[in-house]
Amino acid sequence: MSALAQPVVDVAADDHLARRNARVLAIAQALAGGNSTVLVATAGIVGTMLAPDKSLATLAISIYVLGMWMGTLPLGALARRLGRRNALQIGTVCGVLTGLICCLAVLQGSFLLFNVGAVFSGLYASAHQSYRFAAADTASEAFRPKAISWVLFGGVVAAIVGPQLVIATQDLWPPYLFAATYLGQSALALISAGVLMFVNIPKPPPRASAGEGRSLAEIVKQPRFVVAVACGVAAYSMMNLMMTSAPLAMVMCNHSVTDATLGLQWHVLGMYAPSFATGALIFSRFGLQRITGAGLALIIVAALIGIAGISLWHFWIALALLGVGWNFAFIGATTMVTHCHRPNERNKVQAFNDFLVFGSMALGSFASGALLVNFGWSAVNEIVFPVALAATALLIWGALRGRSRSPDARVA
Repeated sequence: MSALAQPVVDVAADDHLARRNARVLAIAQALAGGNSTVLVATAGIVGTMLAPDKSLATLAISIYVLGMWMGTLPLGALARRLGRRNALQIGTVCGVLTGLICCLAVLQGSFLLFNVGAVFSGLYASAHQSYRFAAADTASEAFRPKAISWVLFGGVVAAIVGPQLVIATQDLWPPYLFAATYLGQSALALISAGVLMFVNIPKPPPRASAGEGRSLAEIVKQPRFVVAVACGVAAYSMMNLMMTSAPLAMVMCNHSVTDATLGLQWHVLGMYAPSFATGALIFSRFGLQRITGAGLALIIVAALIGIAGISLWHFWIALALLGVGWNFAFIGATTMVTHCHRPNERNKVQAFNDFLVFGSMALGSFASGALLVNFGWSAVNEIVFPVALAATALLIWGALRGRSRSPDARVA
């Protein structure tokens, strides 16, 4: 079947199609997430070798985050015009180019070219970050949180695939460190493209029959959307702020690089390992607002532990709880966004949500280093409180407001 041949099908009442799509997208997420992990794991080392100024060694990681931010709105427009699967396949092209460009940069010793590769890696990340919304497109409201959770669970495998690719290939093309790794990165993207061929997502209703839908300005004024974005921004930006600062903070506190790496591994497991359970907890047990609120609360607890001490266990426990808190809050916030739009509005609303969320992540990425160096690890943790508490207050307000409305009112 051609990549452009995306059939329009009816969504099965029993979520058969949604389950199939969620499984396929979880596999694609594992491969695509591993692709991004390769860049994050190697960028600092390659930057040290290629940068004209050693202070620019981690510039590629910040450029990667900017690329992810810049890709969100164009991806939504492409999904609207070409269909979700075809837009995601364009993202995999960026993933292939990432590896090829970074490999060429290492061979030529070009720092500029390496950062161009980082831009394409960010664009690819903006595509695979939207897999969670793609899984929700064909899901019933009951299955939607589980579909999103299944896709995010692919991040557990990604946390293994990426580092293992680096370990297995870093020295295969001497004397060019990581040159073979980046070719492997391109191969991961190609395999992911093959997996995405099995995704079957109906295109939104044609404009002629469904109209353009409400304006984005009208949609974002919905209290439900404001709450969803606030929770998503708080969860992702504060997680990224603490996660980015933690390894350097641990080294500054006389812990080893190995200790810092293990701390990040616990953090990544906390981010993705609960995913299979989170959807069930939302739908079957505690509800959307309670799980989202629990996630924000865990992020606050992680910050409290970070302030309480600088022992190895303080760092490790804080990072693990930070990951679990992000998982609960981000899956909850993502599910809320799917309640804010009609079918013909989904691409622009979801893309705008990610533009705001990943924009806040970019700001956190750039601010974390300066905040840590100038004010210390405690100051990084203290920033979490006003942001997470503000999101929690909005969540409570939204829940109280929702009780006074009809439970069948899904879109304002």
